[in-house]
Amino acid sequence: MLGQLHDLDLQLLRLFVSVVECGGFSAAQGELGLSQSSISQQMAKLETRLGYRLCSRGKIGFRITPKGEQLLIATRGLFQSIEAFRHQSNGVAGRLIGEVRLGVSEALDQSVLQRVAEAIRRFRERDESVRIELMSAMPGDMERLLLQQRLDLAIGYFSQIQGAFDYHQLFSETQHLYCAVGHPLFTDEAPDDEALQACDRVDHPYRFLRSDEPFQGKLCSARAEQVEGTLAFILSGKHIGYLPSHFARSWEDKSLLRPVRRAGLSFEVAFHLARHRAQVPGDAQKAFEEDLLAAFS
Repeated sequence: MLGQLHDLDLQLLRLFVSVVECGGFSAAQGELGLSQSSISQQMAKLETRLGYRLCSRGKIGFRITPKGEQLLIATRGLFQSIEAFRHQSNGVAGRLIGEVRLGVSEALDQSVLQRVAEAIRRFRERDESVRIELMSAMPGDMERLLLQQRLDLAIGYFSQIQGAFDYHQLFSETQHLYCAVGHPLFTDEAPDDEALQACDRVDHPYRFLRSDEPFQGKLCSARAEQVEGTLAFILSGKHIGYLPSHFARSWEDKSLLRPVRRAGLSFEVAFHLARHRAQVPGDAQKAFEEDLLAAFS
C-alpha cells in the first residue's frame, strides 16, 4: 500500500493511465516513448508499491482488473485536482498568467489565420501575462499531443472518433481533385470513368474519413503526409490528388493546375477546435478558447 505519495508514484500513475487509454503495453510505446519491457517493469513497480494487480496481459490480451478500474477512477480524480490546484494558484488576483498551447493545421487559408490573429488580439487586450505557443502539425500529431496534454487546444480536421476530446466546429474547407499541365485530364473535357480510374492518385495517409473522398481510384503509387508534398506530385503531371481550393488557387491563376473537369468530385471538410475533455483548463486557457470562438463566430 502507498504511504506518502512521492513524485515517482505520480509518474507511475500517469504511465498507468496512459497504458489503459492506449489499450495495452504495445500500443502505449509510441505514446510514452518507452519500450514495452520498460513499461512492463514500471507497471510491475507500481503494482508492488500498491500491493495488488492492476491488469492482466498475455494471450487473452490486455485487461484491467476490478481493482485497477477503481484505481483508474481515483487517479483521474487526483490529476484533475492537481491540475485545478495549479491553475487556481496561478490565477490569483484576477490576472491571467501561465501559458496557452495551440496547435493549428498546415496550409490554412489566409482568412483562417486572420481569425486566429483576431483571437490573439482579443486575448492580449485582457489583463494577462501569458505565454502563447503556436504549433503547426498534422491532425494525427495534434491528437497525440492533446492526449499527452502537451497541447491545450487544436484547430484541424479530425476523425472525431476520439472519445477523450470535445469538438467545436469552426469552419469548412473545400477540397477539389486537381491535375496539372502535362496530365491527360488537363483538358476542357470531362473524363469518363475509365479515364479517371486509369489515373495515378496521391494518397494522403491521414485523411478525414476515407468515405468522404468521392474519388477512390485504385491506382496509387504516390504518398504524401503534407499538402506541399501532394502538390509536388500533382505538378509533375503524372498524378492527380486532392488539395484545398484556397491552397491551389495561386497555381490555378498561373494556369499550372486545374480541377478535374467532372462534377461530383469536390467535397467539404469540417475543421474543429478540439481539446482534451479530462484536461482541466485554467483561466488563461478558458479565456483564449472564448476569444477563438468569438473570432470564428
